[in-house]
Order: sequence, then structure tokens, then C-alpha cells
Amino acid sequence: MDKSQRIAKLSKLLKAADCPAIAFVPGPNFYYLTGVSLALMERPTILVVTAEGDAHAAIPALERDRWAADVPHARTVYWQDSDGYSDALAKLAKQVGGQQLAVEGNRMRQFEAAALSTAFGSAVSDGTAMLASLRLIKEPEEVSAIQRAIDVSEAALVATLAQVRAGLSETEIRARLQVEMLERGADGPGFDLIVLAGGAAADCHGIPSSERILKPGDALLFDFGAKLNGYSADITRTYFCKEVPEPHRRFYEVVLEANRVGRDMVAPGVAIHDLDHAVQSVLRDAGYGANIRHKVGHGLGLDIHEAPQLMVGNHETLQEGMVITIEPGLYEPGVLGVRIEDDVLVTESGAKSLTSLPRELQVIGR
Repeated sequence: MDKSQRIAKLSKLLKAADCPAIAFVPGPNFYYLTGVSLALMERPTILVVTAEGDAHAAIPALERDRWAADVPHARTVYWQDSDGYSDALAKLAKQVGGQQLAVEGNRMRQFEAAALSTAFGSAVSDGTAMLASLRLIKEPEEVSAIQRAIDVSEAALVATLAQVRAGLSETEIRARLQVEMLERGADGPGFDLIVLAGGAAADCHGIPSSERILKPGDALLFDFGAKLNGYSADITRTYFCKEVPEPHRRFYEVVLEANRVGRDMVAPGVAIHDLDHAVQSVLRDAGYGANIRHKVGHGLGLDIHEAPQLMVGNHETLQEGMVITIEPGLYEPGVLGVRIEDDVLVTESGAKSLTSLPRELQVIGR
């Protein structure tokens, strides 16, 4: 699907919501609609799309060459730092017609929303809910891009595991993983890579430390993903260094079974509420209800976490073309954390796991 088709898709959403126009700042939706990746910085960089499918923009002058070459169809106002952005946004509002404006509320910052409100002469509204379905169903080329990111990620982890041994710090292991990704063609990590050892693995989004050293018997949790051309992998695997304490073995096997149940259940028409409930029930029925910390998963694409959110209470159904994560986990603070996360494509008849790393318990660093 080319960018004009994506703009047309957004136009239909705007018309259905009776929304005249919506504004974007650099980020996943901005990239999805334009193919241009710009930094979110102190200079307001605004794209406005109307319900008629017209694209307007206010762009800092230092980005003129790239923007003009890649988005020639947009009616663009360029502005210099020395002039400030107020007049540029006023011209943008005049071009658009001063219509009621929505913004992506989970991305746009307050100062940008306030400046647009002033320029358009009315308060802006939050278009987050309306935008949720814009990137919900992945195009074939998007699935291919995610698969390439996964392939690089998995190859990098395999190479890293061959180097892991007791005595290395979390940050040393993370650095090796990142280098292995870059050497295989990644643009960079898709997010801050998580490598946690021992009891630290119970912190779902913990920060690796140079002071925590991998020891025999420790769990070693990797939550990682390479980024290529805007799309990232999001994979979690948990290993054990040299040996597995027996109580930790059962902990792991229960998470493994929950992961299997989740992957096997994925298919078009399955209620997301039911999926989360089924996966979490495996953990609760094994006696680990107090060790659950998060939902079963989320959508994956240009954002690491995007729609749909796979959680109890979400009664939407899975649809063909969604890419989601299945990532059950159990956490005992200060003792152990285990998470097994796969990236899964919802297919016409069921599901395909895009991730292929082994899930069974593995001992490393022998």
C-alpha cells in the first residue's frame, strides 16, 4: 500500500468520526503516512490531514530538502528558527481552513497542542481512539519488515548466548547483544534492551546494571528487538546459567505452557478478553496468581506497543493481518522472573509465529 492509499484510509476514518482534520507530530503515524522519519524536538513539526484527504504541513526549514523530495504532495509552510513558528502555524490553519482539529493525544506534547489551538482558534480534541484502527491490520510488506527485524534479532541473540558466561555483568551482555544486532544490519535496537539476571529478572521493565553479575543458578532474561526501516521485533526469552534450581524449573514450565496455550488459541474471531483469560488461567491454576504482573500481550508494528491491547476487558476480536505478542510471565520479587514472548501473525485460518527461537528451558554458560 503506497502513502496515498494510507492517506485515503485515514480520510475514511476521519469522515466516519465526523472529524474535519487531524494533526500529527513525528512518530509512528507520521512515518506511516509520509515515509519520513524526523526527530521529535523543540521545533514543532506538524502534519495535518483533512477528511478530504489533503495533506498540509508546517516544517522547520532545515528539513526542507528531504521533506520536499519525499512528500511533494503536501502543501507545506516552512519556517526559520529566527522567525519562530507562530506565523507558520497561523498560515497552516488558514490553508486547512481553520477547521476543528484533532491531535494524536498519546504522542503530541502540550506545547504543540497549545500552539495549534491558538493558531486554529479553538481547543483541539484527542483523536487517539479514532486512530487506533489505522495501523491495526498490517500490510504484507509490513509483515515482511517485522519478520526481517525478528530474523536479525534472533540471530544476534544466538551469537550472544555463545559468549555468555558467569561473571559477566548485565550491561556487558546487553552491549554484546546490541553489537551483534548492528553487525547483522539492524538500524539499532527497537527499544532499550532489557538484560536482567537473578532476582532482578522479576522487575518486568528493569534497567540493566554493570554491578549485577551473572552467577550460576541465575535466571537471565532478555527482552529485546532489533529495528529495521521503522519496524521492530519484540521478543523475550529466559535462560538459566549453568544450572536450574528445582523450584525455578516448575516456575518456567508453567510460563511455557501459558505461552503455548496463547499461541494455539490465536485465530480470527477470537475475543481478546477470552485469550487473556485463558492464558492467565494457566498461571493462576498452577498456584501463581500472585506472581502475575501484566496482560498477555499487545499489537506490534511501528510502535513496540500498539493496538490491540491483549487484556481482560477488551472484547474486540482478533483479525487476520494483526501482529501481536504472546508474552505470559511470572515474577517473584528479588528471586526470579520468567517471561516467554513471541511475535505472532493472525492468519486466515489461525496463526503463524514469526519468532522461531526455542522456548523450552535452556541452560547456558556451561
